[in-house]
Amino acid sequence: MTGYIHSSESFGSVDGPGVRYIVFLSGCPLRCLYCHNPDTWNMTDGHPETSDEILERALRCRPYWGKSGGITVSGGEPLMQIDFVTELFTKAKAKGVNTCIDTSGGPFTTKGEWFEKFKKLMEVTDLLLMDIKHIDEEEHVKLTGHTGTNIREMFAYLAEINKPIWIRHVLVPGITDNDEFLTKTRDFIRTLPNVYRVEILPYHSLGKMKYDKLGLEYKLADLDSPAKERVENARTILECNRYTRWETELSEEHATGTSGTGSDSDTRTDACGRQCS
Repeated sequence: MTGYIHSSESFGSVDGPGVRYIVFLSGCPLRCLYCHNPDTWNMTDGHPETSDEILERALRCRPYWGKSGGITVSGGEPLMQIDFVTELFTKAKAKGVNTCIDTSGGPFTTKGEWFEKFKKLMEVTDLLLMDIKHIDEEEHVKLTGHTGTNIREMFAYLAEINKPIWIRHVLVPGITDNDEFLTKTRDFIRTLPNVYRVEILPYHSLGKMKYDKLGLEYKLADLDSPAKERVENARTILECNRYTRWETELSEEHATGTSGTGSDSDTRTDACGRQCS
C-alpha cells in the first residue's frame, strides 16, 4: 500500500518513548491558527512511498532505539491515511517494533466502516500522542476550524479500551492561557484512566516563514510566547507532575513484549515533533 509522505526523521526524541523513527504524513482536516506545518495540509502534496519502503528504512535505525524506541507516525494527520498506517504498523508489530501515533483526532468517528478500521489500527498501536487543542467547543472551532466533539469521543473510546496516551496542550496567550479553561482541561483529563503523560507546549511563531513562502496569512504573527511563569502555572493546573507512568511502565512493558487493551499490566508503551500540534 502507498501512502503520501511529507518527510521523515531518523532520530526523534520527543515523539514517544525512547528514540523514534518518525514518519510525517501529508493531509490534515484541521486549520489550527498556530499550525507550524501548513505544507502538510494537502495530502497529495506529499510524495508516495510504500509501507515496505518506510519499514525497511526505519529498521536500519533500530540499533539506536534501545528497549523503548520504535516508530511514530505523525503529520499532518495520520488518521486521514488510516489504511496505510494500519498496514505499516501491522508489519512493524510482526517485527516486534513499538508503534505510536501522533494525532489530533480530527477524522475520528464511531460510525460505519471507518470505526471498524480504527479498532483494527488500535490492535497494532502501542501509544497515542493526543492534543487537547481547546476544551471549550466554541473556542475549539475558532482555533482549529473544526469541532472538538468527535475528538472528545475519541478520548472516551481510548479510555474505554485502556489504550495508553500522552496528552499535549499548546499554551497560547489570550487563547488557551486562561485559568478557567485550564481548570476545565484538568477536570477532563482527570476522567481519563489511561493518561501516561501530560505536557504543556509553549506557543511560538517559528513556523511563520512557511506561511510567507506559501503566500498564506499567519494570523498570530504578532503574538508573543507565554512567559515562563504562565507555563509553570499551566503545568501546575494541569497537574503535569502527577502523570509519570510513561517514565517506567511504558519502557518496562515494551521490554517484556506485552501489549493489549485490557488492564494496565496488559498494555505497554512517551516537545512536540509534530510541529503543527
